[in-house]
Amino acid sequence: MDNFIVSARKYRPVTFDSVVGQQHITGTLKNAIHNNQLAQAFLFCGPRGVGKTTCARILAKTINCEHISEHAEACGTCESCKSFQQGNSFSIHELDAASNNSVDDIRSLIEQVRIPPQAGKYKIYIIDEVHMLSLAAFNAFLKTLEEPPSYAIFILATTEKHKILPTILSRCQIFDFNRIRVEDMANHLASIAQKEQITFEPDGLHIIAQKADGGLRDALSMFDQIVSFSNRNITYQTVIDNLNILDYDYYFQLMDSVSAEDAAQALLIFDKVLNNGFDGGHFISGLATHIRNLLVSKEPATLKLLEVSENIKRKYMDQSQALSSGLLLSALNIANQCEINYKSSKNQRLQVELALLKMCHIASAISLGKQGSFTPAAATTEVKKKLPDTSINHPTAVANSAPVPKHVSSVKEPAPIQALNNNPAPVVENTAVTTEKTAVKKGWGKISTSVNVPNLNTIFEDKAEADTDEPDLVQGNEFREVTFNAFISQWNAFADGLKQTSRITLYTIMTANPPRLNGVMIEVDVENAVQMDELKLGKIDILNYLRVKLQNFSLDLTGIQVEVTKVRKPYTSAEKYQAMVSKNPALETLRKAFNLGLS
Repeated sequence: MDNFIVSARKYRPVTFDSVVGQQHITGTLKNAIHNNQLAQAFLFCGPRGVGKTTCARILAKTINCEHISEHAEACGTCESCKSFQQGNSFSIHELDAASNNSVDDIRSLIEQVRIPPQAGKYKIYIIDEVHMLSLAAFNAFLKTLEEPPSYAIFILATTEKHKILPTILSRCQIFDFNRIRVEDMANHLASIAQKEQITFEPDGLHIIAQKADGGLRDALSMFDQIVSFSNRNITYQTVIDNLNILDYDYYFQLMDSVSAEDAAQALLIFDKVLNNGFDGGHFISGLATHIRNLLVSKEPATLKLLEVSENIKRKYMDQSQALSSGLLLSALNIANQCEINYKSSKNQRLQVELALLKMCHIASAISLGKQGSFTPAAATTEVKKKLPDTSINHPTAVANSAPVPKHVSSVKEPAPIQALNNNPAPVVENTAVTTEKTAVKKGWGKISTSVNVPNLNTIFEDKAEADTDEPDLVQGNEFREVTFNAFISQWNAFADGLKQTSRITLYTIMTANPPRLNGVMIEVDVENAVQMDELKLGKIDILNYLRVKLQNFSLDLTGIQVEVTKVRKPYTSAEKYQAMVSKNPALETLRKAFNLGLS
């Protein structure tokens, strides 16, 4: 039986053109060879399995090739190329810095550099994993790296560029290798499968490419493993079975259940996932990615961000059209919060199940929000305002109070005085909100209007409970001139009402120092941060009362913290005596006259 050679070695690129996904680097190196502008030192850095060492070997072979082609590629037939391919070249040396990282190893290398090449124009040294060199070895290497002989070229390769000394970096031409794109990797695997006469499904190769995370060597290792597992027939099912990957179908079925508000089916799908041996944290992370892909699929301009096969891409497009952007964004927010809390939770399964239940109720929550004229937090100036009942804020206003509409349009709002005289103001429907309900949504739609459920913890509250929430600031269009006497009269009246309702702290702040009225700005002095916080909490109640009573809706309130000089009380006998002397200096004369002391 012939010895098996893994695909990563068997199909290792031997020319620049055969390197996958690094055209920006191979093109630069080919131009440098063609123009004879080779640096004395190169540094190839990037993630594992992206072609750093491969490009270093191709560059070394091409530099010493005796018959370089017009496209700056090695011929592969000359003596230099053959000796390199057979591994017995005297001009190209490979050194593993992980096992040769001492000063003595570098000194030995420097001694070899002094000897001219026996064959070829250049003597090339490829040092892999160069970041493993010790600090002393780096320093010993500096001088030779900066001023090597004319025939010496160094090619360094590393996965951890940040561990290399800046003095080394400044002496090299640095080439940063990218992670290989999923599409490029899948096409390369397909070409290998055709050469090996292996049957395959494109979806299966795409899954391998995604799992490799940008590293072609990892992809080829998984490819060999699945070829053996599937008996040379790579299908989508064999790939997900062998690599222990959650199937796309789980997520598609789950989002269908979310759309249909079928919580029972969603929980059963999650239970099936757990029974197949998958972790709940991995499941919720994959669900968040799936929802993100659905959002990406809604707009043709962002469709290119999907790194999946064409068949899966069509499934994403079909499901994204059936789900609204508001539902998807709310579900993505729930999945993200679940993923954050998953590791710290003692009952991790419950965390995921709770998230799934919330997702299944998003559609009804959006419907409830529309019926109650629910507006998103990101609404603009046309958000409807709520006029609070002044009887809650001030007990003396009970006689004049009456039910007021919960929402008043900012476009056409009746005078607040009318709202307090047993004449409920009519509710004016916001034309902007009506237009948004009837408009045909395309692509993502307007995010500000489609995200109707920013927080599911509050959306299911009864609409009648809105009156018990913190009131909004009263808005209006009347701006009557306010005299100080009228202002201070209403100020004191509101303060008296606070005293009757036992809001003593705010009452003390309002009465301790007289307020100042600068135009429409009310300034109140506070002594510390605690009083400032209390004033901020009561600001809306104060302004709602004053704006209505004074019929000026531009009034505003601010607190000004003043410095209070602390007077230290006398404690010892000497301190008490000095305090008394400061008030009556004759005491000191009396003490001296009778030669008295302090007890």
